[in-house]
Amino acid sequence: MQYQDLLERFTAMSRRIFGDNLLGVYLHGSLAMGCFNPQKSDIDLLLAVEREPTDEEKLAFMQQVIAFNEEAPAKGLELSIVTRDAVNPFCYPTHFVLHFSPMHLDWFRRDPTGYVQHMKGEDPDLAAHCTVVRKCGKVLCGAPVEAFFGDVPTAAYLDSIRQDVAGAEEDIVTDPIYMTLNLCRVLAYAREGLVLSKQEGGQWGLSHLPEEHCPVIRQALDCYANDRSMQTDEAAARAFAVAMLESITSAAAHAG
Repeated sequence: MQYQDLLERFTAMSRRIFGDNLLGVYLHGSLAMGCFNPQKSDIDLLLAVEREPTDEEKLAFMQQVIAFNEEAPAKGLELSIVTRDAVNPFCYPTHFVLHFSPMHLDWFRRDPTGYVQHMKGEDPDLAAHCTVVRKCGKVLCGAPVEAFFGDVPTAAYLDSIRQDVAGAEEDIVTDPIYMTLNLCRVLAYAREGLVLSKQEGGQWGLSHLPEEHCPVIRQALDCYANDRSMQTDEAAARAFAVAMLESITSAAAHAG
């Protein structure tokens, strides 16, 4: 597996800092789903704990996370820490006790104490992350996935992934690869209950959507698999997003 050494060292660090409170470290996202691209993907992790760590433990952990983030691929690390009672039975929206992604790096550097005290709350995205962990997550240490993560209700997962594409008409202009493929995988779940990676979502779109949508999907898949950026016609991209959002709303209504 790519980044195996980094993951092993990250896991050892987590065990050292959290001790017996750490119940597991789980890999999800593209690296677990077999469609990782170092130029386009981040490394997605969930950490499971019995109780919320102390601020001192969080601070020590975050200082190490920043160092590991420097070794990560271009998009860095994204991780959340959740307690057992938040995910078994599964609660939605789901509570987390610490989160990191590179977009929060400046906040931590500016005010590390404030960061570890206030970076907690509820995150709808965790329904999607936990669903992927249950489907194909890799256990880096600790309890088997089924022993820690409860079933994620269908309605919670669908709401989570729909929120992720809610702004697609605007977002597809600035992030066309992610939004194009993500719209496909959201529709695949709304129509057929399929939990797919972005790459699998695009492939599903090519075989299930009208031909008029296929050129933009093919371009997104090609750019996702390589190092190229995606150049799109803004009007065409927006039209694709609007059509897909309408299809997702219709499929979700029928599913409900």
